[in-house]
This record gives sequence, structure tokens and C-alpha cells, in this order.
Amino acid sequence: MSNNQSKSHQQLGQELDLFTFSDLVGSGLPLFTPKGTVLKRVLQRYIEELLEKEGFDFVWIPHIAKKDLYEKSGHLEKFANDMFPVMETKGRKYILKPANCPHHIQIFARRPISYREMPQRYAESTTQYRSEQSGELEGLARVLGLTLDDSHIFARPDQVKEEFRKAIEINKQMLKDFKLEYWIRLSAWDPNNKDKYLGNEAVWEKMQNLMAEILTQSGINFKKVEGEAAFYGPKMDLIVTDSLGKEWQLSTIQVDFNLPERFDLFYVDEKGEHQRPIMLHRATFGSYERFLAMIIEHFQGAFPTWLSPVQVQIIPITDRNNEYAQNVLEQLKSANLRVELDDRSETMQAKIRDAQNQKVPYMIVIGDREVEAQKIAVRNRAGEDLGAMNIDEFINKIQEEIKGKS
Repeated sequence: MSNNQSKSHQQLGQELDLFTFSDLVGSGLPLFTPKGTVLKRVLQRYIEELLEKEGFDFVWIPHIAKKDLYEKSGHLEKFANDMFPVMETKGRKYILKPANCPHHIQIFARRPISYREMPQRYAESTTQYRSEQSGELEGLARVLGLTLDDSHIFARPDQVKEEFRKAIEINKQMLKDFKLEYWIRLSAWDPNNKDKYLGNEAVWEKMQNLMAEILTQSGINFKKVEGEAAFYGPKMDLIVTDSLGKEWQLSTIQVDFNLPERFDLFYVDEKGEHQRPIMLHRATFGSYERFLAMIIEHFQGAFPTWLSPVQVQIIPITDRNNEYAQNVLEQLKSANLRVELDDRSETMQAKIRDAQNQKVPYMIVIGDREVEAQKIAVRNRAGEDLGAMNIDEFINKIQEEIKGKS
């Protein structure tokens, strides 16, 4: 599809019934439909499986915290313009969380942790809230509530390079599975505007040099850009280019000396003495909402089978084929395929056209001939007739395709 024919994720989201917005809920606050939520859940399961293999533990945090937490973290000092205002109730002051790291820090700080237990790796898919100007909101790409596949690693200094390398490898696996082109930006601080950041110049130079060294040793080409760092540390930003040539900033990896210092974090070394951990912030998708906007446009809604909200549409030709179609439906569901049965009183051609418009990867057409032979006639969304198959044969074919993420 040429750029001239390409559609925005907002248009595709409406046509494919993936998400909606409501004036009563408010702009910048998307509501995901059943199909859109399937897509979101597939992404979450995908990233959680990757993280589990790399030794991450999953945690859960609430969506608000006392004002004191963000005073201590420095968010209120350096990030207040992007935060929702303080809520006061029954004499207590709370804020909608603008970031998840201060909460995860409290989990690390709950008890003394031995050097033998390091690194501690906490992962969670959770929503944080940013007070954007209404004119800056754009579909799923810029929202008020960002759901991140957020992870925080608390490491000994001798573990930082290996943890950073692991974080890069997780990102590389995602890029391979989603078939994305990318480049790396090392987002440094603005040395001419030091008041925007926590910590001193020596700490910032040390953090930035460490990140540049790790990237170089990993054989990764990167471009250093001043002024794009977070207020508490430099970050490695993953910039992907979609199939239409559009660039999106997605995941980040950040090295942070400042927050462990502000919260007086420590682990206990082999001599029983307190040592300061180094903190890594990492995400692979970045925000699910932005990642979804990107992949909707990247695939123009024609998702690979493993991602598709509906993987198979069953189309009986007449009502007398419905019983066998229902039987096929149950077999495919038992094989954990996402399948729908279109038993409307419409023509076969109309049903096939609707399934193609919905970009369903496979259509199974069932008429008298298929019922008699106890087989299925398979078509793909490109309009190719793949011929008659046994149900088990089709299940094996599609499961191999899903497994290979092809």
C-alpha cells in the first residue's frame, strides 16, 4: 500500500472496531473494545513471557500515592507541569501517579536485601497519567493514561553492563518478531539547562559515559542527542520506522544513580555494609497505546495471524451447513484459536467481503460438499483459495504460523 493510500490508526481503529473515544469519558482516554482488548492482551502475554525468561518478577502497584512520594522522588520539583493536580480528601493529599518508579522503589526498600539477591528485577504492565494539553492529544499516540510494560532493575555496579545488555536483547527480539526497522538515540541532558535535572554534573557525565560505553561494546550504532534525557537520568530511546517510513519513539532503557540516592536505597554487601544500588528503568513497547498506534499503521490493520484479534472466520453457505460449522468452531476454539462464526442470512460473497474488510487472516467456507466430505474450504484475506483441508491439517498449519510469528 502506498503512503497516499495508507490510513491513520484512528481510521483503522474505527473500521476494525478496536477502540473508541467518548465525550463523556474525555479526550485522550481511549476505550478498548473486545477486539482491541484481545490485541492488547496478546501484547501483554508476549512481553510477560519474554521478561519471565529473563528472570523478572511481577509486581502490582496502585494508581495513586501520597504527595510526599513525588516530593521525595523529585517529580513535583522537576515534572509538575506534566502531572495531574493534587487531590485532597479527608485531610490527605494524593496524586495520580505520573511514573511507576517511585512505587517500585518502595518495594525494593521494604526489607534489607543481600548482595546475593541482586539484581532485583520488578516488572508490571500498569497505567501512569500525564496532564497533556488537549491540543497535544492524538488518538492512541498521545494519551492522558499511558499503560507501560514497565520494569525496574536494582543492580550492583558490577551487574549493570550485563543487565543493560539483557534489556537490549529483549528489545532486539521484539523488533525481530514485529519485523521493525530501528535506530538508537542516546538521550543526554542539556548542559546549558542543568536546573531541569536532578543530581550534579559529575554524576550525569558518569551515567552518560557508561551508557555510551555499553552501547559501543554491544556493537550498537547510536546518535547522541542533548536535551532529551529524563530529569533523573540519560536514556537509550528506541526509534522505529514503520512500513510507511514514519518514525515512532517507543521503548527506553535508562541508567539512574539519582533516585537510589534520593531514597537512600541500599543492599548489604559481603562485609555486612550498606552499598548503593544502581537503578535501570526499562520498557520494550514503551506505552501499549503508542505501540498499538504504531503497529496498526505499520500493518495497516492486516496483522500477522499470531496478533490478529480474529484469526479465522467461519462462513457457512446456507443455514443447513450451520450445524457442521458450529462443530468446526468448537474444534478450532479447543485448539486455542481466535475464531468467529458468521451465520448471518447474507450471501457467501458478502460474508467473504466483510471478513476481508475486517482483515481476518483466514476464512473457512462450509457448504454441502464440505459437510459431506467432513472437510473445510480455506481462503486467505488476500483472496487466495487454499483448497479443501482436514480440520486437523488446518489447525496444524495455523498453529505453526502462530508459533513462528510469520
